[in-house]
Amino acid sequence: MAAVSAPDLLIAGCAVVTVDAVGTEYRDGWVTVRGNRIDAIGAGAPPEFGPSVARIDGRGCVLTPGLVNTHHHLYQWITRGLAADNTLFEWLTTLYPVWARIDEKSVRVAATGALISLARSGCTTSSDHHYVFPRSGGDLLAAEIGAASAVGLRFHPARGSMDLGQSKGGLPPDDVVESIDDILAASSAAIEQWHDPSFDAMVRIALAPCSPFSVTADLMRESAALARSAGVRLHTHLAETVDEQDFCRSSFGCTPAQYMEQLGWLGDDVWFAHAVHLDDPAIAAMARTGTGVAHCPTSNGRLGAGIARTADLVAAGVPVGLGVDGAASNESSSMIEEPRNALLYARAVGGPRAMTVRAALELATMGGARVLGRAAEIGSIEPGKLADLALWRLDTPAHAGIEDPVVALVLGSAPPLAALLVDGREVVRDGVVTTVDEASAGADVAQAQATLLAGA
Repeated sequence: MAAVSAPDLLIAGCAVVTVDAVGTEYRDGWVTVRGNRIDAIGAGAPPEFGPSVARIDGRGCVLTPGLVNTHHHLYQWITRGLAADNTLFEWLTTLYPVWARIDEKSVRVAATGALISLARSGCTTSSDHHYVFPRSGGDLLAAEIGAASAVGLRFHPARGSMDLGQSKGGLPPDDVVESIDDILAASSAAIEQWHDPSFDAMVRIALAPCSPFSVTADLMRESAALARSAGVRLHTHLAETVDEQDFCRSSFGCTPAQYMEQLGWLGDDVWFAHAVHLDDPAIAAMARTGTGVAHCPTSNGRLGAGIARTADLVAAGVPVGLGVDGAASNESSSMIEEPRNALLYARAVGGPRAMTVRAALELATMGGARVLGRAAEIGSIEPGKLADLALWRLDTPAHAGIEDPVVALVLGSAPPLAALLVDGREVVRDGVVTTVDEASAGADVAQAQATLLAGA
């Protein structure tokens, strides 16, 4: 029998929480990585390997799948802290004029800062919903894709759009909307240039008309037809606030979820951000069609949008992942805070058994992978899957004495990262992003924000 070749990396001595289908966990385990794939997993002492195998000492740590962020607006990183006490519609109308001044340079700076924060909080895959495209702004999609490549995260940018300005009854100012023809042309170009359907893709494109109050029915239908002909996913905001519900009833004579169903926007290639205000028929329709949800508990709380029926969605079989949402409505943008807040909100309305700590962690990992259509590739620690891994330190004073590592991770304070791997590549070591200069990125963000606000 031929000798088995040595792996490239061994992580050993840590608790391992695989989040696989049967919930396999090891209190003392190891994982090997070969190239960009998980090679093997085991309990106890690892196999003996020679000095050519790189090693990470996992003692005092827990290893989990990398966290998956299913909804964000990276450009908002340079508009944090504004309209802090407003409703969603007030917040949007305050910020639209500011966002109308973003350009390729400022988006690259903002995306870099936001992605650094995500990486430091255990995120290995992030989506982004970018829907503001000023006419003289340059190639904003390329700017954020470049930032994701530099930081080293797996990236699912959604080419957003708005075509319903104030003069036609929408919420956004006319100068930040585009024509349908321009949107569809740009969407087609984005798919052709950037979308990678391969197993280990670092970039995949989705199409994402912004929301019922900022796009027309024609744009929704035509975007869906384009996406489905190209084999890419669809994304939009839905049922985030009571204001949106009132808008849909007044404008369309139905709920936001009923409106989506009329437009053909239910299916296993669709995921909605927020989905806070859903009735039982809406949840049943989403479960029946496999339509996913990006639950954003921190942002929902920050904007006072309400508490999503997460436990009901999961119980019905709706794919649910977590999202930090835009940095202007969740200034911390910390992915590890989302499972904790999801659990707390679910229990606040449903009692102590509404969500377990392991179910919350699953939302942040396999749940997100399902929502983004990548359940076969990421979201759990299993041989053959991509090596997107987060190694968390639990030997700090803040976590000492919490016997269960999953409880410590989800309910304890956010632990530092010992290491973060994306596609087998180290992105964070000992709490510091290793791929870009964090200090320079922070200075760039401060300067970009000052410039943007001075102009606005």
